[in-house]
Amino acid sequence: MKDKIWLSSPHMGGNEQKYVQEAFESNWVAPMGAQLDTFEKELECYLQTSQKVVALNSGTAAIHLALIQLGVGIGDEVLCQSFTFSATANPITYVGATPVFIDSEADTWNMCPKLLEEAIKSRISNGKKPKAIIAMHAYGMPYKISEIHQIASTYQIPILEDAASALGSTYKNKACGSYGTYGVWSFNGNKIITTSGGGALLCNSATEKEHAIFLATQARDTAPHYQHTHVGYNYRMSNIVAGIGRGQLEVLDQRVAQRRANFEFYKTALAGYAQLQFLEESSGSFSNRWLSCVLTPSFKIREQLRLALAEEQIESRPLWKPMHLQPVFATCRSFANGVSEDLFNRGLCLPSGSNLTLDNLQKVVEVIKQRLD
Repeated sequence: MKDKIWLSSPHMGGNEQKYVQEAFESNWVAPMGAQLDTFEKELECYLQTSQKVVALNSGTAAIHLALIQLGVGIGDEVLCQSFTFSATANPITYVGATPVFIDSEADTWNMCPKLLEEAIKSRISNGKKPKAIIAMHAYGMPYKISEIHQIASTYQIPILEDAASALGSTYKNKACGSYGTYGVWSFNGNKIITTSGGGALLCNSATEKEHAIFLATQARDTAPHYQHTHVGYNYRMSNIVAGIGRGQLEVLDQRVAQRRANFEFYKTALAGYAQLQFLEESSGSFSNRWLSCVLTPSFKIREQLRLALAEEQIESRPLWKPMHLQPVFATCRSFANGVSEDLFNRGLCLPSGSNLTLDNLQKVVEVIKQRLD
């Protein structure tokens, strides 16, 4: 049986067990402890920011808490990038608000500034000024930060920056995720670094961080007994998991370099096939290339490539199906231009893990060439 080539599998760095063992030896097998505190500080250091990190059990939890901190609630509307994973949009419904989906532009595959402003004007004219904007960096590619944030500033709407897959990506040498009122990362098993499950919320102040931790630890009031005046959540990261995160963070720059090298390998090896298109970085953008994605000429060819790869035990995946086309959000408003639907129909994520060997990469390219020739 052929060995499986995965899309994006976990890749340990070496010191994860050391930090996990320290957590065990200290007996802090709990959602608090030295590993957790240190992981948060090390993330802040890596991001080169004075903002404050809260480590949580998922990126989804981080988005949920950010929406609460922004005061989003029942009856509100949140403008959300349509070309994304459902975890970006789902938390909007958790707080009783309604997502309004914004389609992509072709340069970065992210939220289209023109459609964003059109949507804002439309909703304001209908007496429904959006409460927040969730903009995300698709596959690690920075969105048009300058344009999007200028529009948000003009209409005084806060931006929740979904950088779930963009740790290590930058725009104008500043970390993606640190531009918004809040920023979010994910450490899910398929991300560029992983804690198996986990996420982080970036807050602008120590006060905001304290409140986020309060909400993430069941909102327990200061009292000798269990007393609660707010609804709380069980969202805090475990001290053990944080130990894994510390080991992963130490090798993050290596992981970014390897994933960027994967992308360059594919682009160079398939340069002779003009029907295949790769997404280039825009001016000022540096992508971690979390996933290497390719656009094919048609849905038919995309599926032929995907199935041919699958036959060889090579995992690939269609690009995201836009949220405005998902059955669960069928009744939600959208401002669409067809870009994300076209990306979904023609796009394919290729194996992109930082632990891929040269033989793995050559095998992927060989199967693609055989199908296209």
